[in-house]
Amino acid sequence: MTYKELLQPVRIGNWNLRTRIAMAPMTRSFADDTTGTVGEDVVAYYQRRAQDGIGLIITEGITPSPRGKGTFRVPGLYTREQANAWRKVTEAVHEEGGTVIAQLWHVGRLTHPDLTGGYAPQAPSAVQAEGLVHRLRKPFAMPESMTIGEIGEAVQQYTQAAKLAIEAGFDGVELHGAHGYLIDQFAWEVTNRRTDRYGRGRSGRLLFMKEVLCAVGEAIGMDRVIVRFSELKDDKPNFRWQDPLAEIEAYLEVFRETGLRVLHPSTNTFTQPMADGMTLHELIRKRWDGAIIGVGGLTPSSAADAIRESVIDIAAFGKPLLANPDFVWRLRNDQLLIPYEPEIHLKQLL
Repeated sequence: MTYKELLQPVRIGNWNLRTRIAMAPMTRSFADDTTGTVGEDVVAYYQRRAQDGIGLIITEGITPSPRGKGTFRVPGLYTREQANAWRKVTEAVHEEGGTVIAQLWHVGRLTHPDLTGGYAPQAPSAVQAEGLVHRLRKPFAMPESMTIGEIGEAVQQYTQAAKLAIEAGFDGVELHGAHGYLIDQFAWEVTNRRTDRYGRGRSGRLLFMKEVLCAVGEAIGMDRVIVRFSELKDDKPNFRWQDPLAEIEAYLEVFRETGLRVLHPSTNTFTQPMADGMTLHELIRKRWDGAIIGVGGLTPSSAADAIRESVIDIAAFGKPLLANPDFVWRLRNDQLLIPYEPEIHLKQLL
C-alpha cells in the first residue's frame, strides 16, 4: 500500500514538517528520579525517530514543577540542569532534520507525597481521586485546594517551563490539558467545586487553561504552542461528556480567544462516534479552521484516509512507534509493522 498522505511534508504552526506523522507523547520513566534529568539513552531514543523521518516528535510528559510529578522517573523542566540535559535531545533531533516539542504535564491531584517531595497534591478543589498511583501503587492522596496565589504560581511554572524548553532548543511546547490532569481538573465539574472566578460554569472552569495559554503564548509565541484536550480521565475511564457539543464549543471559544492554531484532541478510539454520528475529530473539524492532530488507535490506512478527507492535518502514533523505530521507513517501503508487545517495548528505549 502507499501512504502518500502521511509521507508528504506540511507546514503546521511554526514548523515545516517532513511528514504528517507525529510521535504521540508516551510516558517512559527513564529520567533520573532524583534530578529529573534525561540521559544519553533518552537522546538516542528520540534521535532514532527523527532519523527515521517522523514529522513532529512530541516528548513524553515533562513536569513543570516538582509537585506535578505523577510517577517515578518523570523528567522535569524547572531547573537549568534539566534544560541542559534536554538540549542534548533537541540537538540530536535537529541534526537529523527533525522537529521536537516538549509536552508540559502537571498531574495535579493524581499523585502522592512520596513522589512530590512530601507535599500534598495540588488541585482546584480538595476532592480525592479513586484508585492507585501509577507504579507507586498507593491510593491517590487527598489534594489541597489551590489558593488564588498558588494558581498564579502554577501559571508561572508552566510559563517558565516553556521558556526553558525554548532555551533548551525545543521547537515549541504542548500543554497537556487532558486526561484528568491539573488543567483538566479545573475544566471538570467533578474536580472543580470552586465558587470563585475559576469555577461557576464552563467559562470559569476553563479560565485556568486560558490563563496558562495566554502566558505561555506571550512568552514563546502562540505559533509554538499546542494544546491536548479530551473528555477522557485516567482515573475515571468510563466518564463521558454529557453534552459533547457544548463542551467542544466552550473549549474552541477559549482557543479562538487566545489565538491558538494547533489542537491535539485525544481519544482512545479515533473512529468512535461522539455526537450526531460524528467522531471527536470530525466534530472539531466542523467548527475549527486551524490545524488538528489526530490520535486514538490510528492505523496508517485510517490515518491516511482522515488526512485525505481533511478531518486531521497530522496523524499521531504511539505504541507502533515504540515497536517500530523505523516506522516511516517501513511505510515508505511497504514493510509490515512489528506488533507492539508491552513486555518488550515498555521496558526498553529502542
